[in-house]
Amino acid sequence: MTVTMPAAAQYLEELEHRLQELNPSAIVLSGRLVRTVGLVLEAEGFPATVGQRCLIEGDVGWHLDAEVVGFSGGRIQLMTSGNVHGLSPGARVIPTGRAAEVAVGEALLGRVVDGNGHALDGLGPLRTREVHPLGGRPVNPLERAAVTRPLDVGVRSINGLFTLGEGQRIGLVAGSGVGKSVLLGMMARYTNAEVIVVGLIGERGREVKEFIEQILGPAGLVRAVVVAAPADAPALQRLRGAMLATAVAEYFRDRGRRVLLLMDSLTRYAMAQRELALAVGEPPATRGYPPSVFARLTELVERAGNGPAGTGSITAIYTVLIEGDDQNDPVGDAARSILDGQIVLSRALAEAGHYPAIDVGASISRVMPSLVTPEHYRAMQRFKQLVTVYQENRDLINIGAYVSGSDPVVDESIRKHAELNGFLQQGMDLAVDLDEAHEHLLKLCPAQADMTPEGVIEHES
Repeated sequence: MTVTMPAAAQYLEELEHRLQELNPSAIVLSGRLVRTVGLVLEAEGFPATVGQRCLIEGDVGWHLDAEVVGFSGGRIQLMTSGNVHGLSPGARVIPTGRAAEVAVGEALLGRVVDGNGHALDGLGPLRTREVHPLGGRPVNPLERAAVTRPLDVGVRSINGLFTLGEGQRIGLVAGSGVGKSVLLGMMARYTNAEVIVVGLIGERGREVKEFIEQILGPAGLVRAVVVAAPADAPALQRLRGAMLATAVAEYFRDRGRRVLLLMDSLTRYAMAQRELALAVGEPPATRGYPPSVFARLTELVERAGNGPAGTGSITAIYTVLIEGDDQNDPVGDAARSILDGQIVLSRALAEAGHYPAIDVGASISRVMPSLVTPEHYRAMQRFKQLVTVYQENRDLINIGAYVSGSDPVVDESIRKHAELNGFLQQGMDLAVDLDEAHEHLLKLCPAQADMTPEGVIEHES
C-alpha cells in the first residue's frame, strides 16, 4: 500500500501531538535479571551508574532493594541488601534514578534500626522527614575546626592517660573476647557527648540485644541511635550499616551537636567490602584483601571528625578486631595509619581479670598534647614509664632476684605497683569524670620537672 504525502503528514502530526500529551514521568525504564553469580546479580536493558539504587521485582509483587556495584561486558552488576530467595530469571529491575539516601531526624534518638534504616525495635514507624546522602557530603579539610576540647568518656584510664578530644578518631584494637563491647558500653553511658550513635556491624546477633539492654542500658539508649547489621546480614547491608551510622552522626554534627560515634567493628566493615570486591572480580592483594578495602576504610573514617566552624563534632571510636592477636594484621595496620591514636586491649590482662584490659605501653592518643596541661602530660609519661619498667622486670621481681636500690625507677614502680593497677582498673558501673581522673593521676605521679611535653629530657647547662 502506498501512503500519500498528505496522509503521511497527517500521521506525523498526530504522532507529534500524542508525544506532547504523554507524561514523561510516567515512563519507567527497566531491565531484566539475566544471571546470578554468587553474591552478584547481573541485569541488562537499562542505563545505570555505580552506586545507584534499583528495585528488583519478586514473584509475588514484592521488591528487593539492590545497588549497582559494577559493570561487565555490557551487563550491570548489582548486590542486594536482603535475601535473594524468590527471585527468578527475567525478574524486572527498575532503577530509581538516584543514589542511596537515608531518613534522618530527631525521631531516631532512642531507636534501633537495621542496615537499611528500617526499625527493629517494634516501637512503630520512624517519623523522620529529612534525608541525608548515605555516602555523606565531603568537608574541606581546611575548613574543619581543630581538635582542642577534651571529651569526657567516664573511663579513668582513658580520661587520664589517653585523653580524647572532640572530633578525634581513635581505634579500640583487640582480639576477640577481651572486653571491647563492655568498654564501648561504659563510654556510651558515661560520656558527656550530646548524641551517641552506635554501629553494630557484622557482630553476632545475640550480642545486639545484649549490648542494647545490658551494656548500653535505658539511660544510654535514650540519647542514642543504634544501627544493627549482624553477621548474617548480606555484605551490602553490613556496608550500608556502617555508612548509615556515619550519616546519622553527620546529620547531628551539622546541627551543632557533639556526637560520639561507636562502631563495632571496623574490621567487619572491611570484611564486607572484601566479600563485595571479590564477588565482582577484583583481585585479592594483602592477605586476601583487595585494594578497594583500604580505600573504603579511609573514605569511611574521614567522614568523622569536626565539621566547619559553627557546626558540631563527631568523635569516633572504631573497634579493630585483630586476627590471632596479630598487631600486624592488615586491617589493624591500616587503621593505625589513618586514625588519631589507638587503645590496645591485652588478652593477658583480660585473662588475669584486669578490666578494662588496656595495654598502657601500646596505647596512645595523638591529639592529647593539645588537650591537657604540660603537668598532666608529664604525669602521664611518668605513669607509662613506671608501668613499662615494672613489666620489663616482672620476672626478676617475682623470683626475688631484684636487689632493692639497684634502680630508683624500678624501686618506685614496685612501691606504686598496686596503686598503678588500681588506677587502671574500673568497674563497669562506675563513672570517673575528666577532673577526677586528672587529679588522681597528678597525685599518683607528680609531674617531673625534667620532662618536656614531647618526652625529651632537659638537662641543666
